[in-house]
Amino acid sequence: MSVTTKVIYGDSEKVKDVLGEHTAYVERTNLTSRQMNGRLVRKTLSFSKELRFLKAASALEDALYNFTRPLKTLHHALETPSTGTRWQQRTPAMAAQLTDHIWTVKELLTVVLVPHLTNI
Repeated sequence: MSVTTKVIYGDSEKVKDVLGEHTAYVERTNLTSRQMNGRLVRKTLSFSKELRFLKAASALEDALYNFTRPLKTLHHALETPSTGTRWQQRTPAMAAQLTDHIWTVKELLTVVLVPHLTNI
């Protein structure tokens, strides 16, 4: 048995340095996507009849995952812990410094995001 790595985007050496030679990160991402988006599950009734519906469902799943779901692996130790709280929960968007708080689903669906353009 062996694993062959093929980098589609980015520099292959940088990708291998970050991820290594195994597919665990990709497989974990695929599993999370299948759990959050029923349209990606095999043998299901919630399939997309049109590609645009699949794209919309996938975009919503990505936004929900990145802005509304705090992940244990991203929690951050507080310098001055308050009553019983030693950790600040963080979402992937918070870890990437795109936002400073965990969004609610209502906020995600009602806020209009304007991209910050630099060096145009």
